[in-house]
Amino acid sequence: QSIPVEYAPNFTARFTALIDSLPELRSENNRVLIVSMQADRIRELLLENGIDVFPLKSLEQPPVEGSLTLMQGSVNGGWVVKGEMLLLTDLELFGIIKQRRSMKSRPVRHHWFLNDISIGDLVVHVEHGIARFAGVTKKVSAGVEREYLILEYASQDTLFVPVDQVDRVSLYIGGGERTPSLSHLGSPEWGRARQKVKESVVNIAGELVELYARREAGGGVAFSPDTLWQQELEASFPYVETVDQLAAVNAVKADMESARPMDRLVCGDVGYGKTEIAMRAAFKTVMDGKQVAILVPTTILAQQHMNTFRERLKAFPVKVEMLSRFCSHKEQVEVIHRLAEGDVDICIGTHRLLQRDVVFKDMGLAIIDEEQRFGVVHKEHFKKMRQSVDVLTLSATPIPRTMHMALSGIRDLSTIETPPENRLPIMTHVGEFQERLVREAVLRELERDGQVFIVHNRVNSIGSLAYKVGELVPEARVSVAHGQMEEDKLENVMTDFMQGKSNVLVTTTIIESGLDMPNVNTLIVDNADKLGLTQLYQLRGRVGRGANVAYAYFLFNSGRELTDIARERLKTIARATELGAGFAIAMKDLEIRGAGNLLGVEQSGNIAAVGFNYYCQMLAEAVEDLKAKLDGRERKQKPIESAVSIDLKIPAFIPEEYIPDTRTRFNIYQRLARTKEIAENNEISEELIDRFGEIPVEVANLLYIVNLRCLAARSRVESVFYNEGQVTISVHDDSTVAGGFSNITRGKGIKFGNRQIHMDIKTVGGDWKERLRKVLDELASTVAR
Repeated sequence: QSIPVEYAPNFTARFTALIDSLPELRSENNRVLIVSMQADRIRELLLENGIDVFPLKSLEQPPVEGSLTLMQGSVNGGWVVKGEMLLLTDLELFGIIKQRRSMKSRPVRHHWFLNDISIGDLVVHVEHGIARFAGVTKKVSAGVEREYLILEYASQDTLFVPVDQVDRVSLYIGGGERTPSLSHLGSPEWGRARQKVKESVVNIAGELVELYARREAGGGVAFSPDTLWQQELEASFPYVETVDQLAAVNAVKADMESARPMDRLVCGDVGYGKTEIAMRAAFKTVMDGKQVAILVPTTILAQQHMNTFRERLKAFPVKVEMLSRFCSHKEQVEVIHRLAEGDVDICIGTHRLLQRDVVFKDMGLAIIDEEQRFGVVHKEHFKKMRQSVDVLTLSATPIPRTMHMALSGIRDLSTIETPPENRLPIMTHVGEFQERLVREAVLRELERDGQVFIVHNRVNSIGSLAYKVGELVPEARVSVAHGQMEEDKLENVMTDFMQGKSNVLVTTTIIESGLDMPNVNTLIVDNADKLGLTQLYQLRGRVGRGANVAYAYFLFNSGRELTDIARERLKTIARATELGAGFAIAMKDLEIRGAGNLLGVEQSGNIAAVGFNYYCQMLAEAVEDLKAKLDGRERKQKPIESAVSIDLKIPAFIPEEYIPDTRTRFNIYQRLARTKEIAENNEISEELIDRFGEIPVEVANLLYIVNLRCLAARSRVESVFYNEGQVTISVHDDSTVAGGFSNITRGKGIKFGNRQIHMDIKTVGGDWKERLRKVLDELASTVAR
């Protein structure tokens, strides 16, 4: 039997027409069902017009006859079966439809050190010091096969580290030219070096925690919950938000609605949607009657942000202005006056916004784009700002200090690592400058009606290069842009390029930050060996923002000998082609440049002694200790040196037959080693089944040990060891034991000592592993009380 289905009527941007039509629609079609991502907003609008609506959580049964029902959700489009039912969706009501992001297409994220480590690299083990990584091996011990990292120490000593303890090993990054000596296994020298660094770290932690304390005590503004206008703005976003993007938006809003001044760093690769997060935060601020300052490093970016904000906010009574050298003196005076009067809601500008004559009547939020591009004086200004107003910092490649301070809990961190739908990696070429190569690259782009950036970072010779490009590719319309041009001329050049009047722009690095030109999909960088790694990465981020494959060429002079550092930079940018490589770039840049200039020259020796990664772990622990004391609570986590040791003499590893790819296998190992909650471990288990099939016994044992470790950490357990038919649980302190052991269920084969619990495997029986888990669970529950 065929059912006569027709398209639903269209009410785009005509909500009044919908209100007027509802009585007739309900009489014609019996049931009216509205499915929308803006269900709350629609419900309020209907109630304001005296129309009752029945909310639905799911569609297990058809809506009641004659009813008007409303459900949160997303459907591609509405339809009507006359006399039966009318379905209306966001397509009919707002003219938009957002497809749900397919979970299958969600990229797998790669993190941390084992992804990029190579045989011969220096590493740091928290208990044994600096070693050389010599690979991975399998060994049989007490009849049980396990996988181990091989670490080589001084005097040809070797340490085998079980892969489930990989969180105790980190890549050594010392910075500078000097290669450190390998540690001696069993020698007290590593312990002394570690203690010395710990003492110095406490002083830095004190400064950071003082800033944290001032923020905690500061009288920040608690912003109101989202308004209907906020929901309307967010509904008008034309793309599908990624999971990370939504998480960052929610975190920012939660910070803003708290009375504590926000200090959040949003780190996301170029083109991953950081501007939209800033837009929503700025709008939320304006909705509460406060002003927003948006600080950007370049005048061109200020101009683009102003255009973007004005376009997105044109439907709302929000006044957006700009302060930069693109503005005449008269325009600047007028904007400054209006800011002081409260007549400007959002002001976008360069460091001009930080000068003394610029006073906001009531600033509620400062958004800083690429903070590392500002100078020391500006950063001091930001530090003072953080104590009183909400601060949101955006960065594509955060300097590692910023990144690690965020991870240390002083600044809150949101990372956007999921690429937008349909984003493609950029095809990257590193090589000598050749005229034929330049002509071919430019022509290929022009043939698909695209545009090209050619970057040459010397103003005195940029005109000559532009002339040469014009000769090489006479088909091109070439223009030139650099920071020393007069403001009006530079603005005109950029506007003409954006409008397609020119299709090749020869420019300096003024384009490196934030510009969004989806039609530019070829980048050629001249003298690329003279630029820093972060600069190269930022420049590459200017292309590949549309649906087309993008190309980036990093070229150097054929007659010039490259320095070791320049060669390393170019090698890194050529390798880092995967989507979302910003964090890896930041860490590699640190390795190449050295860490001393990030944490102060006086800390260089300490960083070299233990390596940057372990230094940051120690800093994070010192900060957490001081914060815990300040807040009058106990430490949430133990220092990494005192992590729980578990050895049950059972095969617990990931077989190569199960996950053949070494990188993927070690990524899973590392995630498991860093797992702190049983729920997180269960998620990894489900992911393994989904990606690789049924879990073999060795992996099941590994997941079981991770569960035990999570419970043991909560119970202040020091170790869980199997030896000669007996499992021994040892705890850290007597007070915990005295209060905890009495609550553990007694049973055969379990004995209690002063600081230990002994379990006889033979007496307990076949399900000894479950009994062991239960003992740790009961102990953890007791300690939690």
